Amino acid sequence: MHTILGAGGPVANALTKELVNNNETVRLVSRKPVKITGKTVTWQKADLLNYDEILAAAQGSTVIYLTAGLVYDKEIWRQQWPVIIQNVINVTKATGARLIFFDNVYMYGLVNGSMTEDTPYHPSSVKGQIRAGIANTIMAEVKAGNIRGTIARAPDFYGTDSTNSFIDMMVLSNYAKKKAAQWIGNPDKKHNYIYIPDAGKAMFLLGQNPDSDNQIWHLPTAPAVTGRQFLDIAAAAYGVKPKYMRIRKFMLWIFGLFKKVIMGAVEMYYQFDHDYIFDSSKFEKAFNFKPTSYAEGIKTMSQSLYKAV
Repeated sequence: MHTILGAGGPVANALTKELVNNNETVRLVSRKPVKITGKTVTWQKADLLNYDEILAAAQGSTVIYLTAGLVYDKEIWRQQWPVIIQNVINVTKATGARLIFFDNVYMYGLVNGSMTEDTPYHPSSVKGQIRAGIANTIMAEVKAGNIRGTIARAPDFYGTDSTNSFIDMMVLSNYAKKKAAQWIGNPDKKHNYIYIPDAGKAMFLLGQNPDSDNQIWHLPTAPAVTGRQFLDIAAAAYGVKPKYMRIRKFMLWIFGLFKKVIMGAVEMYYQFDHDYIFDSSKFEKAFNFKPTSYAEGIKTMSQSLYKAV
């Protein structure tokens, strides 16, 4: 049985779709019911801060995926992530399941050059420090032989209706409405964005291949492009001019005064004001996986979630 802790989010939903399409038995675990249903899918309520509830939900698991996303607030992260990770590690030990943790790249901090699986951790933010702690905790258990664990990392994503994706909310959605896009940071700096369906397929492949355990993987992502290049590609897909408004750090801070979630993004602004180059060649070679191009991914979005009006 494949158990997804933190079900209901973009990555979890994409992974669930892959598992269901391959007739795998899936248990979705979250505090609120998940809309996805099927003959092989069950849902169980559990709070990831409660060990007993997670253990009950994960009984019979062969693979446990942790795809949870917390409120974008560093204090909540500081309080809750250590508890969640320790609970999940203990459940992994108790069930004997393999653990696959969906991670981001905050622990790397500001990197000069490409981010690879071997890039050292030099976090530039509180959230990055917390993420580094999570990764070190998991891999320490792996090295001690206590669990079979994998860390699957991805950059910013697109291809979902989630408000956590600024590309979807501020670029694709706006172009679909024939409005100017909004761009965070320097549009002349390079950045990678993973297509959510690719993330789901990659997580599925890791779950199907035990030989991939006990290491870090960068999930398959199209090459980095500048913001202007991305905007050009998106505008072409919607048949509009690549108009946009640049959001600088001070503007983000002002918006954050009225919305705490946005304030949480201020300390991560360095990611949008410097080149942010994510290398996923290890995964691509190991699994013979070609990431979806931005042109292809955005075209699909323009025909589905964000149809032109």
